[in-house]
Amino acid sequence: MPSSSSKSKTVRKPKTIKKPESKKTPARKIVEKKSTTKKEKKAGVFKTAFLESYRKAREKMWTRKRARVRLHQSFKRSYREDYARKLSVPGLLHHAGDTFSILFKNWKLFLPLILFAVIFDIVLVGIMNENTYVQFQKILEDQEAQVAGGEIGNFAKAGLLLISTVTTGGLSGGLGEAQTIFAVIIFLLIWLVTIYLLRHRLANKKVKLRDGFYNALTPLISTFVVFIIGFIQIIPLLIVIFTYSAAVQTDFLSTPFYALVYFIFAALLSLLSGYLISSTLIALIAVSAPGLYPMTAMKTASDIMAGRRIRFIIRLVFLLLVLALVWVIVMLPIITIDLWLKGVVDWLQGWPVVPFFLLFMTSFSFVYITAYLYLYYRRLLDYEEDK
Repeated sequence: MPSSSSKSKTVRKPKTIKKPESKKTPARKIVEKKSTTKKEKKAGVFKTAFLESYRKAREKMWTRKRARVRLHQSFKRSYREDYARKLSVPGLLHHAGDTFSILFKNWKLFLPLILFAVIFDIVLVGIMNENTYVQFQKILEDQEAQVAGGEIGNFAKAGLLLISTVTTGGLSGGLGEAQTIFAVIIFLLIWLVTIYLLRHRLANKKVKLRDGFYNALTPLISTFVVFIIGFIQIIPLLIVIFTYSAAVQTDFLSTPFYALVYFIFAALLSLLSGYLISSTLIALIAVSAPGLYPMTAMKTASDIMAGRRIRFIIRLVFLLLVLALVWVIVMLPIITIDLWLKGVVDWLQGWPVVPFFLLFMTSFSFVYITAYLYLYYRRLLDYEEDK
């Protein structure tokens, strides 16, 4: 029998010797895993930050859009009750009378301002030459001799002279580039100083004219930017004027069909300019506030004028009628007296009396237009709209 020791012996399988794995392989794997994790973390942080900034920008944009006045929506029908906005302002005559009243009550401020504007125009731009006025007068006398046999009275002659010289505004004809720039600067100066004086007088504050010249010119650059935007907006109207003169010279409007097409073309461009410039005029006043940027003033004016442009354009047309009446009342007697005196006294020949008063009335018109628009702007701001 086999011994017990032989039974206890077991057959052992030969051990398979595993080759030791190189230590470099797991090290590489660990490094790769670590680097991938860092990249993922960076990408995740960047993605989260980008989405958060995008969300904030989108929310800010929609907040601004919701804050803007939107009376119409694209591809949706607008009803009158949706875009009609109430407005409680004085009537046309009352508005014009209030403007005259505030100017006459503060004549110690505004009369020197008008005289300063006249002096600046004479020195920097130039007054209309008396020879130009005499030339208009000679042309009118020749037409008088041919048409009416020399029987037109001085009053009628003064009216025709006023019509022929009103477009010059008392300034020298054929303005150069430098003169045009000076004229624009003087206009902006009158605009800003008038608004500054009115703002303080309506607040019952004492103010002097020198305060206006020293303190009102701060937003000059912003006002000039809005003025340039307004000039760009009236380009369609200038196109209508230029094309009309060309159409008249070439007899383009003699054909009824072409005349109808041109009328539609001119009406659309004129409406476009009127729609845009109506809010820009208000923006010219809004931008005079300290610290207000030009585009912010444009957006604010657009919101104020939304749904109110037609009524504002009616007020502008009435403003032109009022100024035309004032020019007739003031300038007709002056031209009539000038014609009579120069026909009696020879040494008065050559004195630019009429050009001086034309320039004075032009400066007064600028001040009056500024006050007229500013009072309307103040009433728009003071009106509390039901929301």
